[in-house]
Amino acid sequence: MQKTFKSGFCAIIGMPNVGKSTLLNTIAGQKIAIISDKPQTTRNRILAVYQAEDAQIAFTDTPGIHDPHNKLGEFMVKTATDSMRDTDVVIFVVDASRGIRSKEREIAKNIDKLGVPAILVINKIDLIKKEDLLPMIADFSSINRFEDIIPISAKDTDGVDTLLNVIKTYLEEGPMFYDEDTVTDQPEKAIAAEIIREKMLWLLEEEVPHGIAIEITRMREKPKITEIHATIFCERKTHKGIIIGKNGEMLKKIGTLARADIEKMLDKKVYLQLWVKIKTDWRNSDFLIKNFGYKDDE
Repeated sequence: MQKTFKSGFCAIIGMPNVGKSTLLNTIAGQKIAIISDKPQTTRNRILAVYQAEDAQIAFTDTPGIHDPHNKLGEFMVKTATDSMRDTDVVIFVVDASRGIRSKEREIAKNIDKLGVPAILVINKIDLIKKEDLLPMIADFSSINRFEDIIPISAKDTDGVDTLLNVIKTYLEEGPMFYDEDTVTDQPEKAIAAEIIREKMLWLLEEEVPHGIAIEITRMREKPKITEIHATIFCERKTHKGIIIGKNGEMLKKIGTLARADIEKMLDKKVYLQLWVKIKTDWRNSDFLIKNFGYKDDE
């Protein structure tokens, strides 16, 4: 008897820093979305394709839902909201270690308005005691009747297989929307830029990384090495000094860490050259936001 094959789209939503990107990378089996402990790490919609014998699921990781303070923030919230449309399943990710926040109560209360199955994913269960989990499940259940509530640890992969199997139950039989070897729709150039930004999120003071954008100005394949030139744009002269660091040490550290990850992605040696330039208040410029790759799909 021939197995049924299911396919569909699943949006991952939630507040900043709840582990959406970690979950996406775990599902994809490789690094696609960057990770840091700073808010609003993800800026664009990122797609990862889960491939199995009985299913193909296209997951979209979205920027964290937050109150925007500039045009870039408005774009990020719009991207998250738009990703909930034309999806077959929504998974709403919360951080078990933070308890339930008022914004999450609001999302939980209104999520059924989307008209698609909604699964609550309680992430980071490795950070709490088991006895603290049941009250959280009960609290969320009183706000909304989610189709399923699944505790996981995306970092440890605990519960992720269960989540995938549950998602499949809400998908219909359908065709493969992507080739069987597709992992993401993100071009290598875009992932390389995000890897550079991730290292800056890790290494720099809190306010600096939110005002940076990365533009890959050259990505040239050679027989034994890939040559990448990238420009880091920041909003202030003081930020430029912090990024470069004393005697260029910080910029060198950013480049060293980024190159290692890009080499893993490309499975090839990489020559990475970084420059730093100032673009004052670019996060409030529609033109520059689009120029740096933050564009609507429409």
